[in-house]
Amino acid sequence: MASLEKRGSAYRVVFRYAGIKYARSLETKSEKAAQAALARLEDNLHRLQLGTLQAPDHGDLAGFLLADGRTHSIAFSVAVPSQTPAPTGLTLASLLERFWTNLPEGSLEKSTIAGMKIHQRQLEKHFGKTLFIQSLTLSQLQGYIKERSKDKGLHGRRVKSTTIKKAIVTLRTVWNWGRQHELIEKEFPSRGLKYPKGEEKLPFMTFAEVQKRVLNASVAEAAELWECAFLSTREINELLERVKAFGKQPAVYPMFMFAAHTGARRSEMIRSKLTDIDFVENVITIHERKRSHDKVTTRRVPMSPPLRDAMKSLVSSHPGTGSTFWHQASATRGHRMVAPQPLDADTAHDYFKQTLSDTKWTKLRGWHVFRHSFCSNAAAAGIDQRIINSWVGHQTEEMVQRYRHMLPNHEQAAIALVFSAAS
Repeated sequence: MASLEKRGSAYRVVFRYAGIKYARSLETKSEKAAQAALARLEDNLHRLQLGTLQAPDHGDLAGFLLADGRTHSIAFSVAVPSQTPAPTGLTLASLLERFWTNLPEGSLEKSTIAGMKIHQRQLEKHFGKTLFIQSLTLSQLQGYIKERSKDKGLHGRRVKSTTIKKAIVTLRTVWNWGRQHELIEKEFPSRGLKYPKGEEKLPFMTFAEVQKRVLNASVAEAAELWECAFLSTREINELLERVKAFGKQPAVYPMFMFAAHTGARRSEMIRSKLTDIDFVENVITIHERKRSHDKVTTRRVPMSPPLRDAMKSLVSSHPGTGSTFWHQASATRGHRMVAPQPLDADTAHDYFKQTLSDTKWTKLRGWHVFRHSFCSNAAAAGIDQRIINSWVGHQTEEMVQRYRHMLPNHEQAAIALVFSAAS
């Protein structure tokens, strides 16, 4: 489309139309004014290509586009922004507000909404809440990517390419919703966007391997390594014994057992209902949100004997909240015991960290370690990938590749088997 160039201290706009390259000085030192002029020109250039605006037979095409199609604009200048009417219409903030107002309840995970809200703050900070949404251009989006890639993320590292892409996906999602509701005319201008080269995620590693590698790692590298940890079945049993002995709430041990023996996500544990536990068929039904965008799906996971025992014990002392897992706030002096409450994400995370504090497991990042471990141990045991997928639900191929390995001892035995056959 079009782009900005800086010549000396002033900006100029460069674009192509009908195979001819045009360049026009904007006679301004203000980047904000130059970006506004660029957005206006690209919007009118798009109209020109669609045929809703007709180019003059002669004269200054760049000035014509910068002046919203007025042919008397040969002497047009943007040195004083007030001389050019600002674009009017739907702004970035108003589009996002309409999207949230009309979003059906339960259509997105709470964690997804929280992430999109973070992206909204980042986008509004960069573009401004008053950005005329129709004026958004490819070069402006590329500018966002360039600036965002300079920011520092967690543990002092630069923001990753995948993080930047998620914000663009959020904007595209809202933009496409706006098009469907006839609030926006043109397509989302993302074709041709370039992102910083990302890094392949590390494969999942045994707990012992992570412990060894973090000794010489930076804080950022150590955090990434602990995200890759998975536990062997022996280590899981050891951890569960610790939880059983020191868990302060009656639902804590069954929660840990549930996560370790089903590979369920934290959000799936929170959604679980007592009616999902079938002791006759010996299965647990798990309600998903990630496999399909337009409907809630389910999967059935068979109960191992230890999980069955833990769930029977849980059911026998259940307070009847409906949700499988609950938490009980402690009574304070002068107050009655608060009624049991369904589990929420923050409380579940707190239980995980509190229960494992002051143990060798304290560096584990959260409930997802059990999902990693479940998949890795199933793969190491030679379980067919299709069965693993049926148990844990939606997975990307990238995620599958991270655990589609055998435990180190299995790998050594496997490579020895390969070359022993040749001798």
